[in-house]
Amino acid sequence: MRRAKAEIVREYGPFPGVENVGGVTYDGHDVWFAAGDKLNAFDPVSGTVQRSIDVAAHAGTAFDGQHLFQIAEDRIHKIDPKTGRVVATIPAPGKGGDSGLAWAEGTLWVGEYRAGKIHQVDPETGTVLRTIESNRFVTGVTWVDGELWHGTWEGDESDVRRIDPQTGEVLERLEMPSGVGVSGLESDGGDRFFCGGGKSGKVRAVRRPVRPHGPRSH
Repeated sequence: MRRAKAEIVREYGPFPGVENVGGVTYDGHDVWFAAGDKLNAFDPVSGTVQRSIDVAAHAGTAFDGQHLFQIAEDRIHKIDPKTGRVVATIPAPGKGGDSGLAWAEGTLWVGEYRAGKIHQVDPETGTVLRTIESNRFVTGVTWVDGELWHGTWEGDESDVRRIDPQTGEVLERLEMPSGVGVSGLESDGGDRFFCGGGKSGKVRAVRRPVRPHGPRSH
């Protein structure tokens, strides 16, 4: 297993009126984050909030290329970002214990915090297709280049880790500084992760390690 200190390349926020950052996602232009009763979008270049949607936004956030998905208590809402309207709702697999949310391969991937699990979920019905076990509390979840990463946060310790999507084995860990937590997690598809910072009210950009040679290991 590779271990390294997380390289924080930029901090955004704290944002006005935001007490807690939950889920984080990226639509290719703006970074969205869950802030309790709002979904906020900010420009990662300027760092300024571009718009907000009034919707219950308690935990993980995801984007499928067209719609936002947002965990609200024990449900997952599908939201039209243009209108802010909830267009569909499915049950969340952790029944309210849900944390991270990601979109990949046509399905949703849902972290279950205390259970230390990641569920692959049918986005139409909420049916759990399979479950991956992690040995830590799971916060944010993201897929990038065929790699499954998730955030952890226990006490003052937090990291971003890559796990084997078949076995749950930890392959790589990026350790955050003591006291710096990761709530939500999303890749920009390149060399950055966007990490929600919980009650700090911040979102942090962390460098993703890039493999220098050959195909990525799975």
